[in-house]
Amino acid sequence: MVSLEESVITEAGLISDRACVGKRAVTLIQQEHLAAIGSYLGQGPVAPEIPRRNLVVSGINLTALKGREVQVGEAILRLTVICAPCSRMEEALGKGGYSSVRGHGGWCAEVVRPGRVQLGDVVQPVD
Repeated sequence: MVSLEESVITEAGLISDRACVGKRAVTLIQQEHLAAIGSYLGQGPVAPEIPRRNLVVSGINLTALKGREVQVGEAILRLTVICAPCSRMEEALGKGGYSSVRGHGGWCAEVVRPGRVQLGDVVQPVD
């Protein structure tokens, strides 16, 4: 994982990420859930690169926006399905890692409109 201050979301997902066209083109996780995951493990927030999501957002409830469109920078994404944890979470977080991520692993999204995204961009529902 590489943390970037700026990138471009194409129809296939983030540039330099493995292409994952369709419902899973981009993945998002809430910053607040990183603290929840860590709390379940008896530690502080987990590092954002551990769950391996494309975008870390804060101040917005992604679960409440399932099926809706959100704008991130110039891009518009439609939240599609929950990102289920993978078996690597036990290795990355230790015993209980998989269970700690269940329900807190973020969301997958399809790209409605490609565009540039930058660190600090506001994430907001499209009405």
